[in-house]
Amino acid sequence: MACRVQKRISSMRRKLHILRALANSNSAKRTTIEKSTILYIYKLKVALETVKKEYENLLAIRNEYLNLLNHVQEIKNVKVEKINTGIFVVSVTCEKRGDKLVAILEVFDEMSLNVEQAKVSCQNGFSLEAIVVAEDQKLDVRDVTEALLKAIGKESDQKDSAKKLDTNAVIN
Repeated sequence: MACRVQKRISSMRRKLHILRALANSNSAKRTTIEKSTILYIYKLKVALETVKKEYENLLAIRNEYLNLLNHVQEIKNVKVEKINTGIFVVSVTCEKRGDKLVAILEVFDEMSLNVEQAKVSCQNGFSLEAIVVAEDQKLDVRDVTEALLKAIGKESDQKDSAKKLDTNAVIN
C-alpha cells in the first residue's frame, strides 16, 4: 500500500515539475503552478485565435489577388488600315492563349474578306499581319476592327470561363 502511495506521489511530482517547466513557474506550491498553467493555456488559446485570424486574412487576400488576376484585361491590339478600295492591312497582336487564329479567320469568312497574304507568329504572344480583300466594297475600317476585337474577346472569355470551371473543380 505504501509503495502505491509513493508511486502516486512521485508521479504527481513529475507532473508538477513538467507543468512548472511549461508554465515558466518557479514556485514549489501546487496551487501556484496550477494557476500559472491555466494562465499559460489561456495565452496559448489567444495566440491560436490570433494565428487563425491571420490565416483567414491571408486567405481573403489570396482570393482577392486571384480575383484580380482573373479580371486583368488582356493586351489586345488590333490595327486595320485601308490601302485601297476594299483592300485592308490587318495587324493583330495579343496574349498567347487559345485559338486566336481560328476566331480571326471565322470573322474574315463571316465578313466575306479574302486573305491574300498573311504572317502569323506565336513566339511572344500571338500576332497576325494580313492583307485582306473585301467582296463588299462598302466595308469600313471600324467594322473590321470591332469584329476582330469582338472575336478575340469572345474567344478569350470562353477560355477564361473554361479555366474558371477547371479551377473550381480542382478547388472543390
